Amino acid sequence: MKVAVLLDPAGWRSAIDAARSLPSGDQIILLAVDDPGDRPVPIGGLMGRAARPAPDLMGSEERRSLIARAAEYLGRPCDSSILSGPTERVVPTAVDGVGMLILVRDGDLSRLGPHSLGRTTRFIIDHAPCRVLLVWPSSPPGAGTIPPPPPHGHR
Repeated sequence: MKVAVLLDPAGWRSAIDAARSLPSGDQIILLAVDDPGDRPVPIGGLMGRAARPAPDLMGSEERRSLIARAAEYLGRPCDSSILSGPTERVVPTAVDGVGMLILVRDGDLSRLGPHSLGRTTRFIIDHAPCRVLLVWPSSPPGAGTIPPPPPHGHR
């Protein structure tokens, strides 16, 4: 089976740990994304000054380094790709034809529930044309973090 692993700088080890548990015959593809939306918007132009180019929060070299570290940690042959564009758009397109996508939760990690997913991750999950394995970047919070049910009769 082809398995794509979306690498997040904060939780890539957890995603790779999940990939390491797959059968050795599976083909692993490591994905990193150059998303222009990850760059801060320059505001200098709004104040009448020329806008400076916004720095990329994670440059090409950092992406290549992340892929190299992840490939080494994986410890088996794999392919890799750096995608360019809005993450929520390029990832579902890139995983068309793979059997599974592994990605990491990126929202409120202090409790269980839908808020543990960021907007982009939620979009990818909803639009991925394959199975999705969603992993916690660290130990998940306990079941005691589930909010109580709504009052009886409340809808």
